[in-house]
Amino acid sequence: MATAPSPDSRDHPPAVVAVKERTEHPHAPDHPVDVAHAVPVRHPLRWLSVVVLAVLAAQLGHFLITNPNFEWGTVGAYFGAQVFGQGIATTIELTVVAMAIGTVGGVFVAVGRMSENRVLSTVCGAYVWFFRGIPVLVQLIFWYNLSALLPRISFGIPFGPEFISAETNTLISPWLAAILGLGLNEAAYMAEIVRGGLLGVDHGQTEAASALGMGRARILRRIVLPQAMRFIVPPTGSQVINMLKATSLVSVIALADLLYTAQSIYNRTFETIPLLVVACLWYLVMTSVLYVGQSFIERYYARGSSRNSPQSFWDFALFRRRTTPKAGPEPVSETPS
Repeated sequence: MATAPSPDSRDHPPAVVAVKERTEHPHAPDHPVDVAHAVPVRHPLRWLSVVVLAVLAAQLGHFLITNPNFEWGTVGAYFGAQVFGQGIATTIELTVVAMAIGTVGGVFVAVGRMSENRVLSTVCGAYVWFFRGIPVLVQLIFWYNLSALLPRISFGIPFGPEFISAETNTLISPWLAAILGLGLNEAAYMAEIVRGGLLGVDHGQTEAASALGMGRARILRRIVLPQAMRFIVPPTGSQVINMLKATSLVSVIALADLLYTAQSIYNRTFETIPLLVVACLWYLVMTSVLYVGQSFIERYYARGSSRNSPQSFWDFALFRRRTTPKAGPEPVSETPS
């Protein structure tokens, strides 16, 4: 049924988009506003912040270029040195082994904390409390000096015969002390991350799997953990980066990682700043590689969970804005005349 055109449509052509907006004064008359020629809102504070940041960046660049104490020639000479390659390899090995121990141990500790067995959950909770409460540096020094507490380490039946025994100084090398200090500490943090991810999965998933006759271990492996990965992966990636940087603490126990290599060189040459700059550059390179890998893994596990996937490394590097999908046109309801 055709409807008669409204007075507004007769007065204004269809090509002109206009709306009527009432002013704050209650007695003010209505007046049409041309939306097609609307002026965007200005943000002067944004431009001011850009100017301030540009000035600060220029000052930083001038400081880096003109200050002779950086000794960029020395930095370039040592950046690709073989001795630093050995230190980088040690740093990467420590990161991989410690994170493997921390991740596997964190899963077991998290499952133990969520267990219905009060003794097991209490022991796992005490483990998390103990290792999260002591600084990593203190733990490294303690493991390195374990021989002062236990001159010999033996394995056997409690209060019975010993099967294997060895001197603690021989058994606990700087490498093993670093692995124990970093790995056991990381397991406590990963336990909380894994527990938070497991709690993020709806309990109805477990109940439905139990109704189908699946065992608890299979439910955890096939149902709960795959869904919890999108909650576990982002903080785990941050923990990997933190672990890479935490390996610099092993320099106090004379383990030849990246930082210890730089220290051993500038103790002989007294070129402290250039060698520290080399170490900083290599740490930045390695953490940047880890950041790229983390962004791809996050986007993989975020598929289907939300409309907006996490920002990738290239979006961050190229200053791209995260866009949201545009909503479709609103349905127009026809009113009878």
